[in-house]
Amino acid sequence: MRTVALLAACLLAGAAYGGDFSAWEQAASSSKIWLEARDVPNDAGGEIRVSWTAPTRPESLQRLMRAESPDGPFSPVAELVSGISEYYDQGLTNGLQYYYRLEVYDGETLTASQVSQAVVPAGSWFNTQRWSLLAALAAFSGLLLFFIWRARHGAALFVRKIAGLSAVDEAIGRATEMGRPILYLPSGGLSAVSDIQTLASLVILGRVAGKAAEYETPLLVPCSDPLVMTLAQEIVRASCLNAGRPDAYRAERIRYLTNEQFAYTAGVDGMMLREKPAANFMIGTFYAESLILAETGYATGAIQIAGTAMITQLPFFVAACDYTLIGEEIYAASAYLSQEPVLMGTIKAQDWGKALALGLIILGVILETLALKYPALHFFVSRWLASQ
Repeated sequence: MRTVALLAACLLAGAAYGGDFSAWEQAASSSKIWLEARDVPNDAGGEIRVSWTAPTRPESLQRLMRAESPDGPFSPVAELVSGISEYYDQGLTNGLQYYYRLEVYDGETLTASQVSQAVVPAGSWFNTQRWSLLAALAAFSGLLLFFIWRARHGAALFVRKIAGLSAVDEAIGRATEMGRPILYLPSGGLSAVSDIQTLASLVILGRVAGKAAEYETPLLVPCSDPLVMTLAQEIVRASCLNAGRPDAYRAERIRYLTNEQFAYTAGVDGMMLREKPAANFMIGTFYAESLILAETGYATGAIQIAGTAMITQLPFFVAACDYTLIGEEIYAASAYLSQEPVLMGTIKAQDWGKALALGLIILGVILETLALKYPALHFFVSRWLASQ
């Protein structure tokens, strides 16, 4: 009879746990809740990871409590359903101590864990999972300093020929021979002085203005931004002085039209039709006005050199202009035209950096392909080539 009564008690306990005898055995063997809190590594601080192991039923409710003292008072942080055993507590103050406790309510009884040890969130100086980015930065910095050192010591650094910039002298010479002006657009109708493409265009303007002053060719620079106009005037004035022709500078040729996109486009098209420039330079940020400007310049028979980093506008320039600077070529123009050691060293370092990055990509693809047969190679790629 005692055996039958014991078996009946076991069956009733199993039914209370939904027929899950393994869960009943776990609860019977462990009445305590294990809880641990740790600061999250490799972050800016303000976050603590809390993990625990608790015997729960499917209908159990877990509540994580937090306090700044082991004696409390504890306030709820999160209420979690059964089966969750980890929580990241965010938005904390670095340098303060925090204590945690977990409460589990199974519908009948409330069980609480012991209070965790004190945890202090703190920010990390370095993310050790991204050491490969630090190594790449160190390698690029080394290349940069090395090529600048070589350039300053007279080494001839090769930079590939950029057709659009090589044709600058040709375009200016054609305008000089025809006795017609040069038109230079430092950007389109929505440009601003803070735009990096506009600044790169102004660098090229300096070279064009110097050559135009040397050949005594009029230079027209319509602008859509007052600050861009001011910078363009100073750049053209300095270029004329450097060319030994200060009398070639005419402030009225560098004018402000409007900052309305298509009003500016209409004004420039009118200048093309009235002044009939023999060479058009359109370098900088361009939007929908690019094709309108390029087609008008083509209709007047001018030689056209255009350049932009706006991917959507490049096809129009390629179709309607004689030469097109694509993307970063307008940024390399200052080094290409001036041959200044620091700029040349920077360009060479960028080229070598891109070559190394491409080599690592190819190496990673090969190793990941071989990892299909040799799994250890996958670990090598994920651990040493890829940042987490």
